[in-house]
Amino acid sequence: MTINCKDIELSYLKYGNGKDVIVILPGWGETRNTFFEIINILKIDYTVYIIDYPGFGETKFPNYNLTMDDYTLLVIEFFNKLNIVNPNIIAHSFGGRIAILLSSKYNIPIKNLVLIDSAGIKPKMTLKKKFRLKLYKTLQFLANYFPKSIKYKLKTYLFNKFSSSDYQALDENMRETFKNIINYDLTNYLSHITANTLILWGEKDVDTPLKDGKLMHKKITNSELIIFPNCTHFCYLENTYVIIKIILCFLDN
Repeated sequence: MTINCKDIELSYLKYGNGKDVIVILPGWGETRNTFFEIINILKIDYTVYIIDYPGFGETKFPNYNLTMDDYTLLVIEFFNKLNIVNPNIIAHSFGGRIAILLSSKYNIPIKNLVLIDSAGIKPKMTLKKKFRLKLYKTLQFLANYFPKSIKYKLKTYLFNKFSSSDYQALDENMRETFKNIINYDLTNYLSHITANTLILWGEKDVDTPLKDGKLMHKKITNSELIIFPNCTHFCYLENTYVIIKIILCFLDN
């Protein structure tokens, strides 16, 4: 199914017909496919919605850059057009960024919020990272003085050497959007979240480290943190049925 939101044909799926609504906000690059097992159980008692963000799944990326607020306003319009009021939200990674803004900056009523290995806290720039960034920019600048036949190959080599695999995998028109997102620190919004919040985190998450989950738990007043030993950024895939039981208990209570 598709719906036009902010002039973007947003693809989504709806499962179940329960009275209470759950909206799943997946991570960056994820689609409904990684949530099938969770959805198949949740749809028994709930109406479940899951969307494809612009550039992923069935939703095309527009011909302009997006910001974190653009993504959030897109979801708000999706809620308005489908008359989704006071939903439960389950958000993983990038989806957590949207959920944080929905429930703080935009004050959208949320019945219960589940954050799974959520992004949103900008990591501090270490001296090593600062040096690496400075080195990359310097080498890219010096590459301009090489002959054209060498310059392109050198710049490509430097890009592949210094940039992350997530960044490299993106189409060129999405890279500015990616930078907009990761540079937006949401730490100050956390204390404005009033929804009951369950925070689930993989102990060995290296994409959004456990210290981020602990900080979110500290700053979100009505929150509980559950840590999954030996799990990574995708703890909901590594402990699917345990996490489903925990989420159902949280929503029921």
